[in-house]
Amino acid sequence: MPDIPREGHVERSLALLGEGYSFIPERCRRLNTDVFQVRLLMQNTICMSGEEAARLFYDETRFQRERAAPRMLQKTLFGQGGVQGLDDQAHRHRKSLFLGLLDERAVEHMVRLAAAHWRCAIGSWALQERVTLLPEVQAIMTRAICQWAGVPLADADVLHRRDQLAAMIDGAGGVGARHWKARKARREAEAWAGEMIAQVRRGQLTIEPTCALAVVATHRDPEGALLDERVAAVELLNLLRPTVAVSRFVIYAAMELLAHPHWRERLQGDDAMLEPFAQEVRRLHAFFPFTAARVRTDFEWRGYRFPKGTRVLLDLYGTNRDPRLWDDPEQFRPERFAEWDGGAFNFITQGGGDVRTGHRCPGERLAIELLKQALTMLTREMSYGVPAQDLQMPDSRMPSQPESLFVISDVTPRRD
Repeated sequence: MPDIPREGHVERSLALLGEGYSFIPERCRRLNTDVFQVRLLMQNTICMSGEEAARLFYDETRFQRERAAPRMLQKTLFGQGGVQGLDDQAHRHRKSLFLGLLDERAVEHMVRLAAAHWRCAIGSWALQERVTLLPEVQAIMTRAICQWAGVPLADADVLHRRDQLAAMIDGAGGVGARHWKARKARREAEAWAGEMIAQVRRGQLTIEPTCALAVVATHRDPEGALLDERVAAVELLNLLRPTVAVSRFVIYAAMELLAHPHWRERLQGDDAMLEPFAQEVRRLHAFFPFTAARVRTDFEWRGYRFPKGTRVLLDLYGTNRDPRLWDDPEQFRPERFAEWDGGAFNFITQGGGDVRTGHRCPGERLAIELLKQALTMLTREMSYGVPAQDLQMPDSRMPSQPESLFVISDVTPRRD
């Protein structure tokens, strides 16, 4: 049996940090393979890319999520004990919590709340000479998701909580100060969320029993026990943090509107193209380049042996740009999604497979709808200028963002 192609035996973690999104797809191209092995974080690691690799990766008989995510992600992005690291019945039971909270009516409610906060923000932006869009949209999302979840949030606390939630995202793929800021934000946010969970359980915080905070606080595991207070805090943040992360999709969308100005005019009068535009933004601009699992038990695939316990990284970024799946994959062409087959493994920005039973993100539809709603705001409810600035987005920065955070000027509300 042949060995999986390997890029040497030298530790490549620094190369990963230096190359970022292109690390896996570039090696797949260089080695002419969809699967190779490399040493990362002092472990032998198998990297895979493409639709068939994604189909394999989301086969739960072959892979597990327990102990899969690197510690640096657990301490920043995910937290410990949350749904992302569970398997089998424990995962399905915990996943049902999120699926119940993020049904169609709940998504519609969240989008309405976000629209109201967008309109308030646009009014205030009109009074400013310049606005830095990324932190402003993060504030909109923070206000909206906390209101939706039943999380008390005083006006004076909005920016503090915004910065905590944003830091956990921004520092997850960084080193040095960015990483340590994210770890500090994680600790403080978990303490904040944990105290709210405790207050709900003690009856000291009166909220609607159907709101997310109350549902998470009272959720029970398969044995009927309440979640550990810290784990419940992690899961509450798993609702708040990813919603704030949608702000990055909004910035990527603003970048594409700037690069393709004819789309601004088209979206002003074509509701049907809002979702294809949003999906093309999500295809080209994955937050993080890969996701992780571990081999559950020894198996063979394509003649290669996958040893039990090996960490495996699935290339999200490269799969979404795979020329075997997408014509002219580097080109921004929203029209492609008007004819997309809806495949569960060829477009995997937020995971692959069945959202109801597998590890695809349960908040994916919310992310799409919030991005569509943001596009209506950017194209129909405001006009703005984009002054000269540094809009470079280096591949090495994970998650990606323009250096300037996208500055706009001369904001004028529109009421057509």
